Amino acid sequence: MAAITMSHIVKRYGDGYPAVNDVSLDVRDGEFMILVGPSGCGKSTLLRMIVGLEDITSGEMRIGDRRVNTVAPRQRNLSMVFQNYALYPHLTVFENIAFPLRLAKVPGDEVDRRVRDTADLLELTEHLDRKPANLSGGQRQRVAMGRAIVREADAFLFDEPLSNLDAKLRGQMRTEISRLQRRLGVTTVYVTHDQTEAMTLGDRVAVLRKGELQQVASPRELYEQPRNLFVAGFIGAPSMNFLPASVEGSELRTPLGSLPVDDRRRDAVGDRRVVLVGVRPESFEDASLVSPDKRARGAVLRARVDVTEWLGNELYAYVPYEAPEDVAARLRDLSRELDGDQLRTQAVVALDPSSRIHPGQDAELWVDTARLHVFDPSTGLNLTRDEEAVAALAEQADAARDAQRAAQRTDTQEVPPAEQS
Repeated sequence: MAAITMSHIVKRYGDGYPAVNDVSLDVRDGEFMILVGPSGCGKSTLLRMIVGLEDITSGEMRIGDRRVNTVAPRQRNLSMVFQNYALYPHLTVFENIAFPLRLAKVPGDEVDRRVRDTADLLELTEHLDRKPANLSGGQRQRVAMGRAIVREADAFLFDEPLSNLDAKLRGQMRTEISRLQRRLGVTTVYVTHDQTEAMTLGDRVAVLRKGELQQVASPRELYEQPRNLFVAGFIGAPSMNFLPASVEGSELRTPLGSLPVDDRRRDAVGDRRVVLVGVRPESFEDASLVSPDKRARGAVLRARVDVTEWLGNELYAYVPYEAPEDVAARLRDLSRELDGDQLRTQAVVALDPSSRIHPGQDAELWVDTARLHVFDPSTGLNLTRDEEAVAALAEQADAARDAQRAAQRTDTQEVPPAEQS
């Protein structure tokens, strides 16, 4: 195993376009790091530079204590799992997994042992004599993972490995990959555009936008303390609502109504007259279902509901609103950049499924004002990011990771055979 250190990495193509622009990132030894972002953000290019399939224009790439900028891919001792599996159709599962060992001239008995150990780990033992064409998508992906594992590499690299699978199988494979990485404890860098994978798999997540690193943090920190408008909009499904607001004393006047703010948030706003208020869909509730005590800890807004979607376990309500043209244009640009299809300014509200709010109704919605974020519409910065909370979340994430690794080491220790009487 080895840490991966990237210092001011730049990838510039012939036309001058910077696909990766000044990225510095430390992937710790044994860490599961996710690279996430919309299409074209540079995440796959960065992964290919780690493995050596793309040249580095400037900056330094280190694996362990070795500088690898000019080291050939085969000499970096990394294993990569591709989106399309890249299996050899004429070879059996056994020979597909054994392929890198055959290239390395590993003795036959060692090949057999390592392949069978890997197949047992991935529950592929009964399929070793089959060809890839006779396997399901999930089984093929496990074969591709087996070929990576059998090399005993310093790090695993995954390039959107689940994007070809259906939704149910993606969920199953996500769990398998997570469990496998924890068990092996191998440094892993995983590229995805799916923020659900990012939030459920990674120890830390690096969010990229147009080749630039936006934020690196635990999934919880990204969700609760986003650094800017882009991260806040990308992380979470449905994504965060952004309401234009004018500042009037201790209140923020939004198209849905007035929201009181505490002194910390008011001080963060400063002398700005217009801001964007970020509210997660789950920060709303049907006011008729909120107890009086809880109701006093937030604010009640009255708005007309346009569309509702009842999903059994929750109810989504869509609330259109008017916004100044410059703010509306910025929100449309952000929506397109996030690969969204939102064409109008609207808030998405997640409610309890027992709510009786229906389309066309003027509804009273309670909002938890303690969970509001306030953004500068010109720079996109989160003005209300709480650095003390950020430090606490990072400490909690590190403690949880260390505890998990310690538990895994205990589980994998060999148990001495019982003494015979």
